[in-house]
Amino acid sequence: MPADVFSQTGFRCKLEWGWRGAREAAARGDILVVVDTLRFSSAVVTAVQQGGLIYPCASSEDHAALARSLGAEAAATATVAGRFSLSPLTYLDMGPGTRVVLPSPNGATCSRYAAATPHLFVGALLNAGAVAAAVAAVLDATDLAVTVLACGERWQTPSEDGELRFALEDYLGAGAILSELPHEKSPEALACAGAFRQRRSDLAAILWECGSGRELQAKGHGEDVRHAARWNLYEAVPVMREGWLRQRGASAAN
Repeated sequence: MPADVFSQTGFRCKLEWGWRGAREAAARGDILVVVDTLRFSSAVVTAVQQGGLIYPCASSEDHAALARSLGAEAAATATVAGRFSLSPLTYLDMGPGTRVVLPSPNGATCSRYAAATPHLFVGALLNAGAVAAAVAAVLDATDLAVTVLACGERWQTPSEDGELRFALEDYLGAGAILSELPHEKSPEALACAGAFRQRRSDLAAILWECGSGRELQAKGHGEDVRHAARWNLYEAVPVMREGWLRQRGASAAN
């Protein structure tokens, strides 16, 4: 069976998953919206809302060394200390112009894999309306399609089905953005948008009780879940420029 039957060809708005989806969207030359609701996308959106810049780093890269080479701060991890991390709450008091190199196995890695796309945005529930409006403007001005990428999570112990884990929070985040795009959607994108519309009145409860929400609560990050569930809180639209995620319209010098 030809692989292109799964490419959602002929539709302006598509839904994809994970690393493979990021690479395939980049190969097609699509606009890409990276959605990793808990917690990469919410951290990036919160940082950019404060005027910060985020350099996404794949999990295979040495982000501390990369930060030194870029004159930026390295985000905290299990092995690196720092004042910023994947927690979006660490960016609430971020000073404008602060630069942070942020690694993650899902959102940041997908952003790096698809850095060659003509337009790469980061979206979440926090900025769904703003990023949808930005994407719609590009769609109206070009003949490009958009792939909204639900990054998914990764099993710590891969099974026979592999490492990728369905992440409800990313599906709903992608659906929040797709639901506000007026352009023709693939069946996959239509179903995703519909799922969001049906559950948008109880997003906080769903994120709190879903598997990823419970996982973060068990690690002491329950407030991150509450923050990430706030729909259209921000107007920030992070876009990739020269490797950095920055506010759309900001100059490369900032």
